[in-house]
Amino acid sequence: MKRSPFAVAFNRRMTSMEKFLLVVIIGYIAVVTVRNPAFLSLETAFDLVRNGSGVMILALGTLIILISGGIDVSFTAIAIVAGYSSVLLMREFGIDNLVFAIGVAAAIGALLGSVNALLIHFYKLPTLIVTLGTASVFHGSMALLLGMKTFTRTDVPQSMIALGSTNIITIQGETSRYGLNIGVLIVIAVIVLTWFLLYRTMIGRAVFALGSNEESATRIGLKVLRTRLFIYMYAGGLSGLMGIIYFSNLAYINPAALVGTELAVIAAVVIGGAKLSGGEGTILGTVLGVITWTLFQNTLVFLGLGAAFNGLFFGGVLVVILCVIYYRQRQSNKRALVFSAS
Repeated sequence: MKRSPFAVAFNRRMTSMEKFLLVVIIGYIAVVTVRNPAFLSLETAFDLVRNGSGVMILALGTLIILISGGIDVSFTAIAIVAGYSSVLLMREFGIDNLVFAIGVAAAIGALLGSVNALLIHFYKLPTLIVTLGTASVFHGSMALLLGMKTFTRTDVPQSMIALGSTNIITIQGETSRYGLNIGVLIVIAVIVLTWFLLYRTMIGRAVFALGSNEESATRIGLKVLRTRLFIYMYAGGLSGLMGIIYFSNLAYINPAALVGTELAVIAAVVIGGAKLSGGEGTILGTVLGVITWTLFQNTLVFLGLGAAFNGLFFGGVLVVILCVIYYRQRQSNKRALVFSAS
């Protein structure tokens, strides 16, 4: 049988969810373009990439946690705490360096992620309950110890402003200049790194094993604590990185931002095919899920619809995909039962 170009490149077939999302994305782009030809432009594409870059980084961390069988709702709080703390340290010590900002934010994010991992592991608590609590603890502690002062563009470190305003491609339009922000290179690097860790390392296999069946993974000698620490510290580190990118794109520091968007990120990963029960998930599915979310959040204006429709459209797609997923799962279970009975 002739293999598809995708199977040749990735050594696997596209999942049904990946195919479905690809059809949804192409169909939606076609409909919007027919309704408003101005949508199909490089300027729109560059804006969508910029708006979706931070969500993509958070989604990759969420993917690893979902594959491991957990649900984390503290990653936005970690992103804000890590990013805000990094900015305060830069201002306190007079260090205006992007590498320092990212390094400190990622380290703080990993540290906070390890707190989640240790609580989940030693107290055997549900991941959703633990991270729901730590999200409030992390953000509340920041407010109490560091304050909630906002910083306008004049107070934001110049290295962060440079990150948010530097383009790798710049095009002169009829009335303005626009370009592809350099942050896309960071996103690509994170996608490649996450893919390598999940599919080319022993720790990645351990993540899938843990999500498939923790008891079986323990019996075959899997070091559960080490694996769980890696999972939540990696996700925390990505959250810290996202905090810096988010503030850089805004050129405005608001310590009350982001919190409350956790479910949208989780939903984007789930519609990409990651199972809430763990053990399954793909990088491509996550990327397509984030693209779907970004399209519905930022382009309905081209259809003449207000922001109030954003949640309606994305929620509708989410419900349909979840129904398809669980219907297929039930059918698969029925077929397996009939087969085993015969």
